[in-house]
Amino acid sequence: MPQREVATLAGGCFLVPRSRPSRNLKGVEKVRVGLCRRARPPTRPYEDVCTGTTGHAEVVQITFDPTVVSFNDLLHVFFTIHDPTTLNRQGADVGTQYRSAVFYHSPEQKAATEKVIKELAAEHVWDDPIVTEVDAARGASIRRRNNHRDYFRVTRTRATAAP
Repeated sequence: MPQREVATLAGGCFLVPRSRPSRNLKGVEKVRVGLCRRARPPTRPYEDVCTGTTGHAEVVQITFDPTVVSFNDLLHVFFTIHDPTTLNRQGADVGTQYRSAVFYHSPEQKAATEKVIKELAAEHVWDDPIVTEVDAARGASIRRRNNHRDYFRVTRTRATAAP
């Protein structure tokens, strides 16, 4: 079986990135949503996360085949589906858990992320500076929230937090 890689991306409410193209890209094998922070915390209720004091971010964690889709490709999709210039907010969602972040799993992912951010900044894609956090995923813990699983399919609503 070929080697798989993992990308952990925070682009606001995890429901929006999960409903976007990353889920249907060739080479993407699994998309999990949940809460992430660098250290494994004790289990925290989501209400605590919403206080902005736990250090969690709402994330999607993507398992992908790098021979089909590259991490760089995923980054370009990521920067297309959310606004990386708004600090701790995406659309109507406000709080540190909605921050823009890339939690890298290797030095190569860190370098690729920094390169893409630098390129986008040089291209002046946005009027405001990119505030995406780039941090190691050391011991990142993904906690899935069952009440959010297939949220849009179940509620028959659409994602609106990102353009």
